[in-house]
Amino acid sequence: MAKTEDLKVFISNRDSTCDECHEHLGHKAWITLAGERGALCLACADLDHLVFLPSGDAALTRRAKKHSGLYAVVLKWSRARKRYERQGLLVKEDALATAEAECLADEDARRRSREREAERRAELDEEYVRKFAERIRELFPGCPGRERSIAEFACRKYSGRVGRSGAAKQLDEDAISLAVIAHVRHVETEYDALLGGGMDRHDARLCVRARIQEVLADWEAPDHEVAS
Repeated sequence: MAKTEDLKVFISNRDSTCDECHEHLGHKAWITLAGERGALCLACADLDHLVFLPSGDAALTRRAKKHSGLYAVVLKWSRARKRYERQGLLVKEDALATAEAECLADEDARRRSREREAERRAELDEEYVRKFAERIRELFPGCPGRERSIAEFACRKYSGRVGRSGAAKQLDEDAISLAVIAHVRHVETEYDALLGGGMDRHDARLCVRARIQEVLADWEAPDHEVAS
């Protein structure tokens, strides 16, 4: 079924009178154009129960429109631009309330995400992470652009991860290598799936050891050896 054209409500720029109830609507009246019936006020057009949602919040507008079985686009003539410009929507009040609740839920989710990101940044010693990442790049020049994420993961405060060890803080080669091996184990092998399937951790490590060595061989500098 073809989509019908949106209903339109115009904010008049001159005195208007409803052609059905003949009420004088005054200047800047909100009217609809109903073909041979002429210009109608919102009451005669059965749109007076709708509430106005101004333009400006795209997500709120999209959701209110979706939930409102009846809506109308509000337009106003711009003398400067010589065209009608959208001012907002008329929507059902309950649809607007539902849309507002959904947007608030999204904002809560975004707020929680921002808080988590702030906590993550607070847990990182930026200078240490930078040096750790540089050391990874020195030891594993073939690492495909992941040194920063590996360093952030390994060096997060209070994590107990390898990057918080004394050796790692001295940018010790073995400690750096352990951080890279941990990344390869989780990202480049089926290790997590094996654990999820109930395999013992030590057995799972044995299963993926060859793959780890293969990846490290690709990432390592010439003649550099790392033990898993």
